[in-house]
Amino acid sequence: MPMSANPRPLLVITGPTGIGKTDLAMALETELPLRVISADSVMVYQHLDIGSAKPTAEELAECPHDLIDLVPPEHHFDAGQFVAHAESSIQSAWDHGQVPCLVGGTIMYLKSLLDGLDALPAADTVIREQIRSKAGSEGWPAMHAWLKDLDPEAAALIHPNHSSRIERALEVRLITGESICSFWSGDQADTSIGGHAVDLSVLALVPSDRDQLKDRLNQRFDSMLARGFEAEVSALRQRPELTLECPSMRSVGYRQMWHYLDGDLSELEMKEQAKAATRQLAKRQLTWLRSWRTDTNTFIEVSNSIPVEKGKAWLSGVLDRVL
Repeated sequence: MPMSANPRPLLVITGPTGIGKTDLAMALETELPLRVISADSVMVYQHLDIGSAKPTAEELAECPHDLIDLVPPEHHFDAGQFVAHAESSIQSAWDHGQVPCLVGGTIMYLKSLLDGLDALPAADTVIREQIRSKAGSEGWPAMHAWLKDLDPEAAALIHPNHSSRIERALEVRLITGESICSFWSGDQADTSIGGHAVDLSVLALVPSDRDQLKDRLNQRFDSMLARGFEAEVSALRQRPELTLECPSMRSVGYRQMWHYLDGDLSELEMKEQAKAATRQLAKRQLTWLRSWRTDTNTFIEVSNSIPVEKGKAWLSGVLDRVL
């Protein structure tokens, strides 16, 4: 498809979990013509509200978000599906004179949309069965440790509980001898969506103090518990087709609460493991952000409050350039 001559604006607000991405986007949307498009792999699921830190119904009424509550929690939703939905939302925003703004920290979603979905080697049923058999006897954390030995770059981006991603990364490594990361596009100069060249601007929120972010994440999980997170997961467990192996239930917090409700973890263990998993996620996101699209990134440090004025200044500069 031939590419249009005039680039169209596309914004991204990203950063580690709990940094305030959604709050900033909603603050900016009240004054400027933004179409907020979620890039969060947990918010995409219906009924995963408290544990995903999804905006409330009242907030969504004031600031609608695309790509929230797209599928039931039993559904498998991958990066390819995200790309299709996101491209449709972005095109719709352009058609209505809005500036599309992706908001979220799901690495694979943003990378797949903006860097491209690359052709990975076909699945090898023999190798895949070997991986699953080994996982059955040793557990997926051991498979993550194996991946870390074989492909440390991929292991740094994949959570130890994400069995499907661990499996695929191991499979690619064992088939090709190469890291799955080597199949991701490295050329970032020709981003296009729907045949339109894209003028991309990325705002990355980062903590001014990592210990402060750690405290914020711990407090956020305690707040989720106080607001009924246990009851949310208990209700989800009543859905006949929903199991711990569904991608939605492998999300940080949900998995640990499921194990607690199964009696496999004490309340204290559940809290500690969920908080530790959240901190690990934030660390991976920060590591990735420091090297991804450095030519288009603007970094804003966040301390005790959402940097609304700095966000407005960034957005004003972007819109003055592209509109």
